[in-house]
Order: sequence, then C-alpha cells, then structure tokens
Amino acid sequence: MIAFTAKYVRMLAIAGVVGIGGYLFVTGKLPWTKKPAQPATVALDGQKGVDLLAAAVTVSRVTPMSFVEQTIVTGTLVPRDEILVGPEIEGLRIVEVLVDEGARVKKGDILARLVTDTLDAQIAQSDASLAKAAAAVAQSKSNIIAMEAKNVETKKALERGRPLRQSGVISEATQDVRESAATSAQAQLVSAQDALKLTEADKRQVEALRRDLDWKRSRTDVRAPADGVVSRRVARVGGYAAGAADAMFRIIARGEIELEADVPEVVIARMKDGQRATVDVAGVGEVPGVVRLVSPEVDRATRLGKVRIFLGDTANLRIGAFARGAITVATSEGLGVPLSAVLYSDVATSVQLVRDNKIVSKSVKTGLQTGSSIEIREGLIVGDFVVTRSGTFLREGDAVRPMIKGEKVTEVRQ
Repeated sequence: MIAFTAKYVRMLAIAGVVGIGGYLFVTGKLPWTKKPAQPATVALDGQKGVDLLAAAVTVSRVTPMSFVEQTIVTGTLVPRDEILVGPEIEGLRIVEVLVDEGARVKKGDILARLVTDTLDAQIAQSDASLAKAAAAVAQSKSNIIAMEAKNVETKKALERGRPLRQSGVISEATQDVRESAATSAQAQLVSAQDALKLTEADKRQVEALRRDLDWKRSRTDVRAPADGVVSRRVARVGGYAAGAADAMFRIIARGEIELEADVPEVVIARMKDGQRATVDVAGVGEVPGVVRLVSPEVDRATRLGKVRIFLGDTANLRIGAFARGAITVATSEGLGVPLSAVLYSDVATSVQLVRDNKIVSKSVKTGLQTGSSIEIREGLIVGDFVVTRSGTFLREGDAVRPMIKGEKVTEVRQ
C-alpha cells in the first residue's frame, strides 16, 4: 500500500511538471520560445475596425518627398584643354630641362633650353654679310653720282657743238663723237642706278636673314604658352628638338580636368549643358562637377555618345584615372510611395489602396524615381495607405489586415 502511494505521488508530480512546461511553452514565456516582433496590426486613420481573420498585408503611408533622378556614367579623366609644346626650331640639341612632370607653370616660363653655338656663328656671319652689303650700296651710290656728273658734262658738250657744227667750226665727225659720249654716259647712269637697286636688294636679303637668325636665337628658350600643369615630359638633356617627334611637353591648360564618359544614345538625349553631377574618382572620393559638353554625334558602331563633366583644377585628380559620375537629369517635389507598390500593365499603371480594410485599385501617373521610392504625380493624396508590395494575389474588394512595419498603433492613429 505504501509502495502504491509513492508511485502515485511520483506520477502526479511528473504530470504537474509537464503541464507547467506546456503552459509556459504555449504562452511563449520560455526564453527559447519567444517569437520575433511582428508588424503591428492597426486600424488605419478614420477607417473601420480590423478583421483579424483577413489576410495580413504591409502598407505604406503616402508622404511628400524630394526626388532626384540621376544617370550613372563611367569614363576617364582627361584635360579640358591639352597644350602640346614643341620646338619652334628643329635640329638643335637640348642642353637644359627646367621643369618636370607635375610642375605648375605660368605663361612665358622657360621649360627647356637649346644649344645656341651654331646660331651665334651664323649671326656673326650674317653681320659680316650685312656690312659688306652696306658697303656695296654706298659704292653704288657713289658710282651714280659720278655717272650723273659725266652725263651732265657730255650733254653740255653736245649742246655746245650743235651751233658750231652749223657754222662749220667743227666737223661732223667731231659732233658724232660728242653724241656717242652723251648716249654712253646716259646708259652708264642707268646701269649705275640698276646696280644700286641690286645691292640694296642684297642688303635687304641679308637683313631678313639676320632677323630670322635673331628670331631663332630667341626661340632657343622653350617657353610655356599658357598657365597650366605639366602632365608629360619627353624632353631629355642631350636629345635633339624635332617637330616631327612627340611633343617635348604636354600641359594641362589652367590645370582644369574633366570626366569624359560614354553614354548610351537613349540617355544622352536627356542631358544638356549645366546639369549638376557628382563624380566618384578612384582613390580620391566624390568631386562635384557640371556637364560642360554633350557631343552632337553618336558613334554608329557602339551607339554611344560623349559627355564631358567639368571638374576644375583639383590637385588630387590625375588624368587617365577611372571615375564614375552621377548626373542629375531631373528634380521634383511630390508624393512618394515604395517602388514595389506600383503595378504596371498594358492598360494602366496602378497601386492598391487600403480603404476600410479593403483593397481598392487606383490608377496613378508616376514620375521620377529615387532609390526605392517613386513619385506619384496624379491619383493619390497625402495620408493614403498603399500596399507596400502589390501583386496579383490581391484583388479589388478583398478584405485585409493592414500592418505598418516599424510603427506603433499610436503613430498611425492621428
């Protein structure tokens, strides 16, 4: 009897423990049986009570938002204007290079110097030729003076002989000699004048050669044609300056850099000068910019057009670097809903409203997209509630239990 009573007590104890454990498990009071928080089932503003047996749906409130539509482009950093600096005279050896890549230069700064020995010798030779030409001109002028005097003398002798010939004082042969002398003197005068013109022409030629040598001598200093940054230096001491070779220096004019990007033809039509952009440069970060140039041509093979985004003179930017740009093509202020709330069909674009805890389909007119939100330009008002993820499983008039994720009941009951 005692054994039976003890066994009975143990069974009652076990049954009690199991009952208590079951109760705690069902009620979720055990630590490992707690259920995750669920969105609150709420009665929406001004709407009827919730049918707890209806299907649960998550809703979103229609609220005013700012929309910015951007187009992403990728490309390479390039100079806005690149200046190629080469020698103005060829064939001279480089004796000094004064700047290196990355140096900032001003207009007129000396970048390199060329050898001047050959030009100096040619200038000295030209000076001697110029002096010789000046002496020849002076001699020609003296000859003209002598020929003019002789010409006057022979003419006077001819004039004096005419009355004497008529009176028979001198013979006809003597008069003929005087006429020949006058004609010869006139011819010699003309020859002397022509000789002067020739010597003066020779002098002008020598002077032109001298000016050319002076110009070449002044160009032995290779100078920067504008302010900017030296992006490449090919010139080396001991090398020869040649215009047919690569430029001695490349300069980024004013240090200004742009992003040159390829844009599909369907997108480039929406771009225009002056649009704002943000450019993410590898290793540098975001740099503000503005669209400066939209190419009027689209490549026939790739169907891409060129767009230039001006970034200005920023020290950390390097031409040739990869960059990604976001161009703001449109902005707007309007009502916003989640992108997933909009249904698209051949008939219309619509959303699913929740009114009196029932589904109401509403046609809308959409606008810009920003992230996961889309602008609604027509069809909704502030405070409407739309199904966050619309779908064909919900139909017009279906009863639902609206839930707002992340909000408490007091937050949706105005």
